[in-house]
Amino acid sequence: MKAGGGTRNDAVRCTVQEYSLFALLVSCLALAGNADGQQATLVAHEWGTFTSIAGNTGTAVQWYPWAVPSDLPTFVEHFQSSNFKPLLSGTIRMETPVLYFYSPQETRVSVHVSFSKGLITEWYPHVTRFAPSGNAQNIAFNQKEPEGSVTWESIALRPGDASSLLLEKEGSRYYAARATGSTPLFVSSPGGQQREKFLFYRGVSSENSPLTARAVTNGSVHVENVSGEPVARLFLFERLGKAVGFRSVASLGETATLEMPELNDSVAEVSEAILSALMEQGLYPDEARAMLETWKDSWFEEGARLLYVVPKGFVDRILPLSISPAPREITRVFVGRLELLSTKTRTAIESALAKGDEATLAKYSRFLEPILRILFEEEPDPVKAELIRHRLERPYTPVVAQAQIP
Repeated sequence: MKAGGGTRNDAVRCTVQEYSLFALLVSCLALAGNADGQQATLVAHEWGTFTSIAGNTGTAVQWYPWAVPSDLPTFVEHFQSSNFKPLLSGTIRMETPVLYFYSPQETRVSVHVSFSKGLITEWYPHVTRFAPSGNAQNIAFNQKEPEGSVTWESIALRPGDASSLLLEKEGSRYYAARATGSTPLFVSSPGGQQREKFLFYRGVSSENSPLTARAVTNGSVHVENVSGEPVARLFLFERLGKAVGFRSVASLGETATLEMPELNDSVAEVSEAILSALMEQGLYPDEARAMLETWKDSWFEEGARLLYVVPKGFVDRILPLSISPAPREITRVFVGRLELLSTKTRTAIESALAKGDEATLAKYSRFLEPILRILFEEEPDPVKAELIRHRLERPYTPVVAQAQIP
């Protein structure tokens, strides 16, 4: 062997030493992360919606969502029973938050989330525990201001697992959220192990909405941001039949007066604008598309509304989330939806009422009842007021006794 030369065994020995040093470095980084209660390779992304209805003063009103049947699969679990939520009054309906995890190796995490002045009413997979655990009454939360919560302990994350997911024959908006590259997760339940691509939950609260909005005499809308933080993106949307219009606002400070959009746009245009906004806030492209696919039929239905990025501080305050061990990255993107009674929408509903046009009224779906109550509150004409009262009572007989018009 020549001086300065080496054998194949020397090269192998050197490679093994280098690999050992690399493995030691990785282990040290992992231990450093764990020392701070953090999982250095774990990422968590969440999206969801907060839905409210602006009353005559602009603030969110109490309302019931019981005009339409549940849009969830039967395997989703419920607080007390599936009949509990339909008569539950609140100002904010938290709809379809889904929490995704991304992990390159198998690991276990625990999650706790609570809802200020509210209850978490549905979830999947099975939770370890929920609160309050006793019987709750179907009353407006502003009468007692509870705080509901759910906890999942020891969730198993298994990258690459190809086990099948539950899928029922009946369609549901629930399934669209699965179209992502998130890590499959497994949770133990009394009926056996449950597998999903995310943690899912919903709820109702009597918290105030972060935005208020009221129509002004010239047909525009005055918006006030009461969250104390800038709103990164806002869309003013309206639909009457097939005519659609939207106006995009890049950033909202404390207040703004917005002109209602001309109805000369398309659903495709507003969809692309919202998709871009969701990705700007940190969602992966497939997550943003999954969110849009989940809600596009509802966001772009008949009526007028604000769709906006909820300030992060507001989300963290009313919906505090803890994950253990802590991911190196947590992204939470919530879209606020505030239904408005615009001049065009008001005229369309009043005309449909006068004509007995049930086909048009049905387009407002679960929002029709609270909209009619808002109209009733300020209607000076006793004949028109009686017409509204009659329409309120006829299709909603089961709840009239609990939610009488004063």
